[in-house]
Order: sequence, then C-alpha cells, then structure tokens
Amino acid sequence: MAEVKELLERRANIWEKAKELIDRVEAEGRDFNTEEQSQYDKMMDEMDELAKRAKRLEEKQRFEAQMSMPINEPVRAIPTDQKEDRGKDLMPEFRAFIKTGVISPELRALQVDPATQGGNLLPPQQFVAELIKEIDDAVFIRRLATVIPVNTSDSLGAPTLDTDLDDADWTTEVQSITEGTMTFGKRELKPNQLSKLVKVSMKLLRTSAIPVESLVSQRLAYKFAITEEKAFLLGSGTGEPLGLFTVSTDGISAARDVPSTGGKITADSLIDAKYALKAQYRNGAQWIFHRDVIKLIAKLKDNDDQYLWRPGISLGQPDTLLNLPVNESEYAPNTVTVDNYVGIIGNFRYYWIAELMGMELQRLNELFAQTSQVGFIGRMWVDGAPVLESAFARIKIAA
Repeated sequence: MAEVKELLERRANIWEKAKELIDRVEAEGRDFNTEEQSQYDKMMDEMDELAKRAKRLEEKQRFEAQMSMPINEPVRAIPTDQKEDRGKDLMPEFRAFIKTGVISPELRALQVDPATQGGNLLPPQQFVAELIKEIDDAVFIRRLATVIPVNTSDSLGAPTLDTDLDDADWTTEVQSITEGTMTFGKRELKPNQLSKLVKVSMKLLRTSAIPVESLVSQRLAYKFAITEEKAFLLGSGTGEPLGLFTVSTDGISAARDVPSTGGKITADSLIDAKYALKAQYRNGAQWIFHRDVIKLIAKLKDNDDQYLWRPGISLGQPDTLLNLPVNESEYAPNTVTVDNYVGIIGNFRYYWIAELMGMELQRLNELFAQTSQVGFIGRMWVDGAPVLESAFARIKIAA
C-alpha cells in the first residue's frame, strides 16, 4: 500500500505544479503558448500514467498471494530403489504439471544428474505465469448501471408513468373534486447477440504455463465488455444498446442538453449541467468524460477562483468535479467543436441493462483439428438504454 500511496502523492504534487502554471498564465491575462501547452499536457499525461500505475499496483496486491504461489518444487534425490527409472522420459509428466500444477510422483522424485547418466530433465524454455500485454481500457458503466437478468422471456418490459396526476386541491366538504388522469407507457429492452470466435493451437494449450482456456475466457469477456461499453455510450438502439450520448425520445432527448457557449467547454456549463439534475438524482450522480476533455476541464475555476476539478489523493478516492466523481472513458466523445457532445452527468442506475445470460463459452474440439487448433466461441445477449431522461444531462458545445 505504501507504493500506491507514494504514487498518488506524486500525482497530487504534479497537480499543484499544473495549477501554478495555470495561475501564472491567467494572471498575465493570456492563453498558454506552445511551450506551456506542451508542459501542461505532459503533466496531465504523467498524472494519468501515475493513476494507472497506482490502480495496477492495487490490483497486483489483491492477487499477490495467488501469483506468488510456487509453480514448481525443489528437485529432490531419487530414492535408491527408483534409480533404475532415472532415464525414463518424464516430459509427459512435466507437461502435465505445467498444464495442471499437479506434480506426479515420478517428477517429484527426479534427480538432476550429469547428462551422461540420463538423469536431467530441462525444459527448452522457462515460462512464467504472467501475461505481457497493454493495460486494458477502463469499462465501468455496467458497474454503475442497473443490470437485470432476463430469464423467462426474450425481452424486458418496464412500465413508465408518462403523465402524472396534477397536485391535489384544497376543497370543502361539498365541493366537486377535480379529476386527474395518469397515462402509462413502456420501455422495452430486447437482448441482442454478441459473438466472437477464437482459435488456439493445441500445442499452446498443452505446453503453456498460463492456463490458456481461462485466459481465452477472460479476454473474450473483456472484449465483449469493450463492445458493450461503446454501445452503452454511443449505440444507436437498433440491433445494439441505446447510448447515453445518442439523442432519442426512447432514451435521452435533446431537451436534456446543456449548451456550453463560445465553442468551448466552460465552468458555467458544468455548473448548469450539475444543477440540471434534481437533488434526488444528484445524490449518487457521476460524470463521464474523455481524458482529452478532462485536460481542458482541469484548467477551469469557479467564481471563487477555486478549481472545479480535483484529483483523488488517497487510495480508493476518485477524481472529482464539483464534488461529484469523475469517470474517464476512452470511448466518450472528445471532439470539442460546435454541435458535439463532450460529457455527461447522471445517476447511472437509471441506465438499465437487460442480460439474457452471462457469457457462454463453447469449445470446438473437432472443427479445426486439421490445423491442430481448438476453437472457442463466446456469446452474450445484452441490451441497454436510459430509462429516465431527467436523471441525466449532456454537455453540448454551442457557438
């Protein structure tokens, strides 16, 4: 935890330097020059990298006990009564150990002797149970949304109160009572299919120190999550979920747009967006922006000369904007020009996700046997949409 704390403290220190740069430029009544802009971008990128490293270390610590388990045991001497088996081919037992982690009695008893005695067993290459890959992009909307399993039909229908009653009237004992009318509608979510086929060589399945089948399952699940995340933000609603940034009377209409005038994102527009939500929705509301937009927002101040955006400086504490958590998505809009959306604030439990089942993984043993491969097909059935537009407000760049 000390390493994570140190990274977050370094991030906070960089932010203080970034604020000093902004304050100096503003005091001179001008914008960044090329060198200052480059310096600011570098600091924001470094803050972003430190946040990712802190998160990565935090995740590592959670799995450290499991990952530190030994993948082999010390080689021990062969008992005298087993020395006649010293030259036995133990490669199958070695491969079985690599695949399953179970050490056979033969392998446990192996003694490393000079090669002339036929006793050594050295694998051609050493493996570690660690996968080298780029850092995954964050996917978080499912975590914030309301996920409803669909078990008994192929769609989910939710009643909506489209027109509510007028307020009650004060009346006398004999006065006629005014009638009121309520009208109801329905939101329907119908899970759409996601599919992907992966082929893996049989040799890799048999020899890899990494549990390949588990890895395939994990990576398919993550890649499905990426596709879902893009659709939850930008989806058309036709054959895929309806996105938060998609204008639709079935989701969030243009009536929930908050203009940011002057062709740029402004402090006033962020404040207006926050208070476009009723207090009941602000309680639990969060922001979503692309990192390019966050770089711009980090420069903004309120009327009291206080920065609107503040970095999280302790473990588990998110960055905040106007005291509400900020989520950074690589799939949110990031083109800050007129008529484009640049962010959204909302209580995301009013984004509903209907899921027919979890991810299904099918193994194809025979189809690719001719090329010594095994196929894995992943499938999911999912839909999503905002179900109450008043719980959201989008920021749109205006002239």
